[in-house]
Amino acid sequence: MSKIKGVAITGMGIISSIGNSVEENYISLIENKIGISRITNISTVHADVIKVGEIKKTNEELIAELGLDDDNNFSRTAMIGTLAAKQAVENAGITSINEFRTGLISATSVGGMDMTEKHYYDYFKHPELVKYIACHDGGDVAEKIAEELGLKGMVTTISTACSSAANSIMLGARLIKTGKLDRVIVGGADGLAKFTINGFKTLMILSDDFNKPFDNERKGLNLGEAAAYLVLESDEIVAKQNKKVLARVSGYGNANDAFHQTASSENGDGAYLAMKKAFDVSGLKPSQIDYINVHGTATPNNDLSEGRALLRIYQGEKVPDFSSTKPFTGHTLAAAAAIEAVYSVLAIQNNVVYPNLNFENPMEEFDLQPQTSLKNATIEHVLSNSFGFGGNCSTLIFSKS
Repeated sequence: MSKIKGVAITGMGIISSIGNSVEENYISLIENKIGISRITNISTVHADVIKVGEIKKTNEELIAELGLDDDNNFSRTAMIGTLAAKQAVENAGITSINEFRTGLISATSVGGMDMTEKHYYDYFKHPELVKYIACHDGGDVAEKIAEELGLKGMVTTISTACSSAANSIMLGARLIKTGKLDRVIVGGADGLAKFTINGFKTLMILSDDFNKPFDNERKGLNLGEAAAYLVLESDEIVAKQNKKVLARVSGYGNANDAFHQTASSENGDGAYLAMKKAFDVSGLKPSQIDYINVHGTATPNNDLSEGRALLRIYQGEKVPDFSSTKPFTGHTLAAAAAIEAVYSVLAIQNNVVYPNLNFENPMEEFDLQPQTSLKNATIEHVLSNSFGFGGNCSTLIFSKS
């Protein structure tokens, strides 16, 4: 194979409903261990109505694992984000975080909403609770992760709904390619909150059963919570420190079709443009993609839009094996592209295509069927889609180093 010139990925970390590490997540993916269940960590009237991809750790357990003081003001999002980011840094073999020009680009959509929900009515009655107001802001998650890592460099936050982490990875890759930074920790985190559950319930796109991406009888998505981060490094650092490269970010693109506040274009305009841009950046042809990790939320609108965009990109050619991993984890919103970036790299490393669980009936609008069982195949290039509210469409391409 010709050598792909992309940005090196040297470390990964993840916590999700199917595992508390990269290894645990991979085992769950290849052994069909799903993380979708009833809600146990949140007191909500919807607990017996919907299913979610919940991390089975309480906030108290997360606090203990991170060694935080009892009077900390970490939101759940900040805690799971810190855990995943620390894993990624350790996996990359980084012992001096500020040795090179290093940045953190963290994505979130819910931020510290769980803390706001908990203390909102008591803020003005109990002055000691005012400290929790600060953690409401999405940017507080990135600041807390940076503080826990000891990072002194650039720190910023991206929030473009469900494409947030894809744009985080994209910006990190561009900063390295243009020589602005030498190393960037990129990814995203979102904890479950009543705000999210109630909001998606209002949109009427939550399923009361297990989600079924690209199935004609799909009823909607299962929300999830997760955090994942990747360490991107320049070729100069890789050569200087003789680092192992897990894979490369070889292509990326984003577009906004501005079709609707929440819905995607029925023709997949934004998705098509994002994929087209990613191919332009990578220099690859669509036929060179071995596996597509689709956004695949199992909502009527998304799967129709994404499917039509894929058919437009492939223009009558065979669409490669594709699957959605959201039946395993639920839709983790701003963290989705980050956890699926980890899954994409693992697919390349292990030459596997993950199953699209729960699929039974092909969609009536087109002849596209996902891969429904674990498949061994030679995987050199993976395309991963992530689409958000407001038409925020992003595509990443990962390649074997």
